[in-house]
Amino acid sequence: METGSQLVKQLRKITQHYAYASIQMHEAIARRAGLSGTDHKYLGFLLQNGQMTAGQLSSLSGLTTGAVTGLIDRFEKKKLVKRQFAKDDRRKVMIEPNIKNIMALLEPLFTEFGNKSEKLIASFSGKEIKIIEAYFLKAIEIMEETTNLTAGTDKSKTK
Repeated sequence: METGSQLVKQLRKITQHYAYASIQMHEAIARRAGLSGTDHKYLGFLLQNGQMTAGQLSSLSGLTTGAVTGLIDRFEKKKLVKRQFAKDDRRKVMIEPNIKNIMALLEPLFTEFGNKSEKLIASFSGKEIKIIEAYFLKAIEIMEETTNLTAGTDKSKTK
């Protein structure tokens, strides 16, 4: 019979494997899409949030403003975004995602994964889904706290 600490170690090992498999999958998708590394994940920020400044994308992604400039340059070449001056302040440049082009590029690469993921989720009971959801929400919170501490942006220290 497994002890609590053995179960924790086993789950930790599985979640690490999940994280590594996720990185490998996203790297493969990026290459297939003609992008580098996790560039397609940064497109997700634009898809979710819509138009934003480079500074906002930098804050969301954790990338430096210089890295975001390079990212936007790469996206512009592929016609995935365009730069526009803000209507209220022409010094501010807005990054406008081209949703149609982004979806045309990425949707075919995620269709099978999405379908299989939905079938997997549907195979769990409502109660099991709530447990999985609770785990992921708390894990996300822990990762965000760790990110903020590591990046030196821990908001709890300023209180």
